Amino acid sequence: MKKKWFLLAVVLALVLGIAALYIFGPVEGPMPLWMSILPPLVAIAMALIIKEVVSSMFIGILTGTFIMALYAGQSPVSAFGGGLLRVVDTYVSGALFEDEHITIIIFTMLIGGMVRIVTANGGMQGMVNWLSRRAKGPRSGQLMTFIMDLCIFFDDYSNTLVVGNTMRPIADKLKVSREKLAYIVDSTSAPVVAVAFVTTWIGAELSYIQDGINTIGLEVSAYSVFINSLAYSFYPFLTLSFVLMIILSGRDFGPMLKAERKARMASMTETETLRSATQPAHIIDAMIPLSVLVFSTIVGLIATGYDAAIWNDTSVGFFPKISATIGEANSYLALLWGSLLSLLTAIIVTLLRGYLTFAKVMEEMVEGFKSMFNAVLILTMAWAIALIAKDMHTAEFVSHLLVQWSLSPVLVPALTFVLATLIGFSTGTSWGTMAILYPLILPASWMLCQEQGLSVEAATPLFYNIVASVLAGSVMGDHCSPISDTTIMSSMASGCNHMQHVSTQMPYALMVGGTALFIGVLPTALGLPTWVAFLMGVTVLFLVVRFVGKKV
Repeated sequence: MKKKWFLLAVVLALVLGIAALYIFGPVEGPMPLWMSILPPLVAIAMALIIKEVVSSMFIGILTGTFIMALYAGQSPVSAFGGGLLRVVDTYVSGALFEDEHITIIIFTMLIGGMVRIVTANGGMQGMVNWLSRRAKGPRSGQLMTFIMDLCIFFDDYSNTLVVGNTMRPIADKLKVSREKLAYIVDSTSAPVVAVAFVTTWIGAELSYIQDGINTIGLEVSAYSVFINSLAYSFYPFLTLSFVLMIILSGRDFGPMLKAERKARMASMTETETLRSATQPAHIIDAMIPLSVLVFSTIVGLIATGYDAAIWNDTSVGFFPKISATIGEANSYLALLWGSLLSLLTAIIVTLLRGYLTFAKVMEEMVEGFKSMFNAVLILTMAWAIALIAKDMHTAEFVSHLLVQWSLSPVLVPALTFVLATLIGFSTGTSWGTMAILYPLILPASWMLCQEQGLSVEAATPLFYNIVASVLAGSVMGDHCSPISDTTIMSSMASGCNHMQHVSTQMPYALMVGGTALFIGVLPTALGLPTWVAFLMGVTVLFLVVRFVGKKV
């Protein structure tokens, strides 16, 4: 309670302080760019303190609309009133009007409906029974979750929703905490998708890299730059290693240790139990809709990204063709088609098996839609925060700090990693961070190397390191941010309180991020071989797990 009152006092002081600056007259001149960081900072600080996301994001958006109204020449009173209205009529509605966001909302609701139906028809219980015979305890259950995450490597949204919803009842039965499940899902999905060759990310990554290459004038392909940069992608690979170490060791530390011990001591009545069904529990009733979801999504990716010129080119191998096709695909359409077909399949299977009446199936489907409301609300507010950060040029302010400094080229990869982390944390989007930094950092860093007299041979490894640092920092910032869409979806699919997921995952992300920065990114920029850096990073993380972590 004291924390809440303290926070309210801080927010009130902030609002009154800004108003007092302009109470005696209209604002003159443009808004100082440093003020652009206030909306996300206020939202994140409130969320971390009071553990409630929606109201925190609302206050963050209001802070931004209030500041912009003041600098538009309005009085503090009218700026507050107008800013309050703009929260809804401009930013919340603007977030919902974007086609990609609407697609994600529909996709999420369709998945919720499908999961609810296969739970009602006994299919999910059948899957739980089948997996439980193979997952004998918490460790094997967590390992199974990790393997499933690796298998669904082509898209992070599909990964989090399918694996989180599927493994949640297993985790409950094995007394694995929801926080641990959300961590495994979140910290496996994005790192895998970020570095894999055939994913829904690859097209965006290559296009961003290509923009930077075009500005520089280098005669290399974006794909070759991406491949070479993987040797410097320390955070994604170390994160996957760390997740596996945590699982196999049975050790945890920090808030995650408390969550795991609490889950182990909980009785079965305190964990989620699937609703009993009068019909037999058959795994096939869940596997058919889930298989349709994965298969149809892959087919949709190939259909929307197919280019006859690429497939008719005999000089290109099969896997590069597949990668190029997936990279050019419309992932949002593919996800939408896959989720719709999986829902229809669940309905048809349930009716053909005679488990439920049509009216009951529709009732369960609607209940599944309703179960997604909280997640959709949080997602909408997160998108609104990102929209106001875009209007206030938050990312540009942070990124320009690097460009304005006179730096040694060997420090640029490390500072790029930190910068990408800060932007990803502030905006809650990996893709947005990459879109901003790649066209800005790649030309600036290359020009800096030329000005410092570095040869092309000396500058190229630094360039690859910088390319990887943008991607890795984006993923890390996304992992730590309470306003990240993938973080929200991971907690939602795992049935975990969102802020509990953030608070338990952040120490692990910071540990891996610090190791990636000081043992990977910086030393390799100074000349350390990448394989040595990876070996040292894995060793350090192993020692942390062994001597800092404690048996649950």
